[in-house]
Amino acid sequence: MSDDDVRAAVIAERRDQVEVLTALTPGQWDAPTLCEGWRVREVVAHTTSAYRLSFGRFLLDLLAARGSINRAADRRARADAAVMGPSELLACLRDNVEHPWTPPGGGPAGALSHDVIHGLDITVALGLDRTVPPERLSIVLGGLKPKNIGFFGIDLSGVQLRATDREWTFGEGEPVHGTAADLLLVVCGRRLPPGRLTGARADRYTRA
Repeated sequence: MSDDDVRAAVIAERRDQVEVLTALTPGQWDAPTLCEGWRVREVVAHTTSAYRLSFGRFLLDLLAARGSINRAADRRARADAAVMGPSELLACLRDNVEHPWTPPGGGPAGALSHDVIHGLDITVALGLDRTVPPERLSIVLGGLKPKNIGFFGIDLSGVQLRATDREWTFGEGEPVHGTAADLLLVVCGRRLPPGRLTGARADRYTRA
């Protein structure tokens, strides 16, 4: 798939997410997501932060966080969500669906992964009936690399993730079954709501 094709998928995913977010109630904007400690508004503040911040501002945030990207991103998301309401956050996403941002070294596929994963953080946590189109999910799953997985620090020892809706497995060991989208979240260090995974070790990746 060409970069242009992936860029088209990024734009389509952002447009779909605008539609999802437009339908949320005020209470849902303040509901928790699968990103620990973040409500929907913090997640959207994070996914749209690159559209608002200059590179210089990003470097200052990183320096203030002593080089920790996670800490810098967390502080920025919380700060922006504290001063931007849902309408402003939604407008920022809507106005930037064609923004060319890509994560460092990630290219268009990295941008798609970022959007898809954080979109799932919202929809799965809220129990919304939204399915990521399979061709987009294939791009994200195909881009998984050991360094990406190591970034999340998830313990996959002795476990094989097996998708129930496509031919896809990851790892070796006792099977944990779930949809490909749910297993993508597992790989990214998320704990899922009860009932979404099956297998003897499913509890390892399920919220109490």
